[in-house]
Amino acid sequence: MRKFLHKFIKLEASGGLVLGFSALLALILANSHWQTSYQAFLSYTLNIGPNIHFSFLHLINDGLMTIFFFLVSLEIKRELIQGELNTLTKALLPTIAAIGGMLVPALLYLGINHPYPQFTPGWAIPMATDIAFSLGVLSLLDKHIPVTLKIFLMALAIIDDLGAIIVIATFYTQQIDWLYLFSALLAFLGLISLNYYHIQRFLPYGVLGIALWLFILNSGIHATIAGVLFGFTIPLKKSSYHNFNSLLHHLIHLLHPWMAYGVLPLFAFANAGLSFSNINLASLFHPLPLGIIAGLFLGKQLGILGASWLAVKAKLVKLPHSVNWRHIYGTSLICGIGFTMSLFIANLAFGDNKLTSLVRLGVFAGSILSGIAGYWVLALHRQKITN
Repeated sequence: MRKFLHKFIKLEASGGLVLGFSALLALILANSHWQTSYQAFLSYTLNIGPNIHFSFLHLINDGLMTIFFFLVSLEIKRELIQGELNTLTKALLPTIAAIGGMLVPALLYLGINHPYPQFTPGWAIPMATDIAFSLGVLSLLDKHIPVTLKIFLMALAIIDDLGAIIVIATFYTQQIDWLYLFSALLAFLGLISLNYYHIQRFLPYGVLGIALWLFILNSGIHATIAGVLFGFTIPLKKSSYHNFNSLLHHLIHLLHPWMAYGVLPLFAFANAGLSFSNINLASLFHPLPLGIIAGLFLGKQLGILGASWLAVKAKLVKLPHSVNWRHIYGTSLICGIGFTMSLFIANLAFGDNKLTSLVRLGVFAGSILSGIAGYWVLALHRQKITN
């Protein structure tokens, strides 16, 4: 299991570099004479079938990101049953830290934007942690930080993803079409039945999974929730007919590189195109980006560090082996890198309108500040160790 964790962390870290390059490319295109072509490319409509039309941007956000959430749910299931969250002792500290790191940013955002009801739907934007970017920053310090800190960050980010899934399903759902929702329930029950009878071939799961996605897509619930439900039905029990441990492990191994080097960079390319034409220094103090910046940069560090400190002082948990409070503080700062999930939630909260630039400004500024500050805190600690 430890070998798998090392591979997971290494892949996420290198994927963070590709993600950063894709975001930088989007910024360049959005502020060049190719801006019109860039926007036209994202708006290009694909006709998939009768009455099914997607722009390229929506295909990424509602289609490909469903596969991302499918992988997230596979990883959550694995960690809950076999991994770093499979006992109360291992799960308690990252769970408490993640809850603090979600609640405080949301409260800070709402505190700033409470007088502006049109902006309050974005309260969940600063709750997110981008695991790829976060592990990418930690990888820059490599052997100078304990591996238990990377595992702590990974577990915290996975719980954070679970929290984001619950928030999306609960607070960002449109008007429900009950017929489609009932059809989705039947498809989900079919997937559970396949799991119950220990079916290890992916094809029947795939057929019902696509049906589940189509029903959820038309039900009013965001389509990515189909990926989450689908993932939880994939069997974790070891297969006696294949050369891999289980269908779930096989799918994680298969999909993870595609997510790290394909889907997430494509999402960044499609959603990170912030044009600076109407942005100035005063824009940072607009309540919308200011709330996001405060939530990511201040809220994450206060929430994660504060919740962890209270849990340790109450003797509910202990710090991981070789991890000290400077490690926890640096990591709590790094968790303020929201990026992918923050942009995704922002799309649900505000859609594609005139607020997009302000939201992206807040996410970029808060994430960059958090990443630099977190690296600086941990780098100072590295100097103390090596000198």
